[in-house]
Amino acid sequence: MTAVDVADLVVRFGDLHAVDGVSFSVDDGEVFGLLGPNGAGKTTTLRVLTTLLRADAGSARVAGYDVAAESLEVRASIGYVPQALSADGALTARENLEFYARVTGVPRRQRDERIAHAVRAMELEPLLHRLAGKLSGGMLRRLEIGTALLNRPAVLFLDEPTVGLDPTARALVWDRLHALREEAGTAILVTTHLMEEAERHCERLAILDQGRIVDDGTPPELLERHGVESLEEVFTAVTGRPLEDAEGRMSDVRKQRRVASRLG
Repeated sequence: MTAVDVADLVVRFGDLHAVDGVSFSVDDGEVFGLLGPNGAGKTTTLRVLTTLLRADAGSARVAGYDVAAESLEVRASIGYVPQALSADGALTARENLEFYARVTGVPRRQRDERIAHAVRAMELEPLLHRLAGKLSGGMLRRLEIGTALLNRPAVLFLDEPTVGLDPTARALVWDRLHALREEAGTAILVTTHLMEEAERHCERLAILDQGRIVDDGTPPELLERHGVESLEEVFTAVTGRPLEDAEGRMSDVRKQRRVASRLG
């Protein structure tokens, strides 16, 4: 079964085409990356797929459900971790898990079991009685991913999940994500502008630029197709400019830095 199927998706904000005819699919159990600079359309695409934003044209199905016509079924089938912090810093890690279990509709009789599974999957046991506001960036990301697992999602959406984290924390987050995929068969769709991270952890990639997919394939396919040694060079080959020249408006950069500071 295909976990995510997107066809000719279009999202407009006034005259701006934030997403301009995007099509791709994600298989069950696959780690798929949407790769590109700030402002490329990655987060907007995720907002459509998680039913937070309605597309202007095109279609998308997640876990077999139409995101426009069957939004409740989609929400019950996914986990979503946004780029901005979502954990409540005034609650302990355990209290955050309990709160999200309630608001995501986990039946009362199943909550303890679901929380225990999330704790095991993301190795949260040492953190359970600590305030979320006192956790490091890597710990917070693991907690947020843990909360997203409580409804046992068929698809887990992650928007820049390692922004602002140091290399050790990034490695630990990805280690737990790969373990989750192997254990539960969860499909993972991740957005990132970190080319090295995408090359290392994603099985397939779609490179977005100015709302359009400019290339896609496995990391080795992309490198071989363009005769280069890095995904940064692939980006330059398909867009005609270096990645650092495509990093978007300064407001986007400042926003990213604020998020990184809060996670640091």
